[in-house]
Amino acid sequence: MTRPTSRRTVLTAALAAAAGAGTVAAAGPAGATPSRRPSSPAAPSLVDNSFWTTYTDWRCGTASGTRAVPGRRPGLVIATPAGRSDYTDPHTGTTSTWEYATWTSPVHRSAVPATEVIASWNAHTPQGTWIQIELRGTYSDGTDTPWYVMGRWASGDTDIRRTSVDDQTDGRSTVWTDTLSLDDAASGLRLTSYRLRLTLHRTPGTRLTPTVHRLGAMASDVPDRFTVPATTPGVVRELAVPRYSQNVHVGQYPEYDNGGEAWCSPTSSQMIIEYWGRKPTAEDLAWVKPGLADPQVCHAARHTFDWQYDGCGNWPFNAAYAATYDEMNAAVTRLGSLADLEKLVDAGVPVITSQSFLKEELTGAGYGTSGHLMTVIGFTADGDIIANDPASPSDDAVRRVYERREWENIWLRTKRYDANGAVRSGTGGVCYIYWPVSPAPAQRRALRSLGLA
Repeated sequence: MTRPTSRRTVLTAALAAAAGAGTVAAAGPAGATPSRRPSSPAAPSLVDNSFWTTYTDWRCGTASGTRAVPGRRPGLVIATPAGRSDYTDPHTGTTSTWEYATWTSPVHRSAVPATEVIASWNAHTPQGTWIQIELRGTYSDGTDTPWYVMGRWASGDTDIRRTSVDDQTDGRSTVWTDTLSLDDAASGLRLTSYRLRLTLHRTPGTRLTPTVHRLGAMASDVPDRFTVPATTPGVVRELAVPRYSQNVHVGQYPEYDNGGEAWCSPTSSQMIIEYWGRKPTAEDLAWVKPGLADPQVCHAARHTFDWQYDGCGNWPFNAAYAATYDEMNAAVTRLGSLADLEKLVDAGVPVITSQSFLKEELTGAGYGTSGHLMTVIGFTADGDIIANDPASPSDDAVRRVYERREWENIWLRTKRYDANGAVRSGTGGVCYIYWPVSPAPAQRRALRSLGLA
């Protein structure tokens, strides 16, 4: 199975930490009182976040066989199927017949004419159901993209194999695994608006239904840059986030991207899920071989795995996995600066960030990577980054402190040089953010300021 060469960093190609990576000082006391200093002014917004989540939102779309359901957490379900269709799973060769219903969002005009769009969703898919997410954009010249498939997804893997779809392009934009990207941003062409379409599937003749609670996208236009301006530290706080090492799982379940050495994304996701007090049940973990450390990380790898990408680093699939836990929201977005990240951490919201770097570009990491996820859990009195870095030799070694200026640049840049001097891509501030359906007031304010709540 092959993967396309992507404009964005290939997340699951993370290199294992070098054997000598050092351990840093122990964590400070949980729940320490935050200390604020004047922060850097916010950068001009390069990101537009928009999501459909409310009962009114679900009623505003165009429905064919779906209906909106009210309640504490509104959603979209199958009412009366619009028809039946056959789906041949490309990863098993099995053809099955499914009842389906669809919902198409209203047009969203992005506040940021975009070069990239990444969709994300939160849904419950009981066995016998699955969903497809599509996106159609409008270019700045008034023409439209095709309907691009952004994911075929189920929380389990017994009905279909969750998958991205390769070879989707119209010659002006292309879907790279989970990211719709303009082929030539320098041309001035932009995506000015988009619609999303959901197709909900279920086993014929049943009353089963997926329930979609949240659907939306992040549209962005981050300029090409090898360096970003330095920011002034503004927050001192550390969150008590569980620590898990991906390298504890080296060699385990190689069918999921060759095992733990590539599991930075699901390992990071599991840390944050458990920070919010959620975890898989003993029944959920019954499939894991007895005696393995941190079996919940194996579970996260299996349930984030993208069978086309052949890895666990599909960004929306990780967010969707997090949202399968009770009363959890999740989204993929970009942040514009460390000031935005500080705002979230100060409110008690840790953030999973994506970055790539040479070994010498991040002091103390002890490794280099073409794409890696870690969890930002705090900031020191000097403004340095406190991160739970899963590319560590043990759970005890996961907590790291990284120099602010180095870390900020490797996370926010969009261009970098590899070890051979060739220009490669950077993620430009991509991150996953997970939070409860009913966050604390300060958390809600911080999330709302970023267009997430």
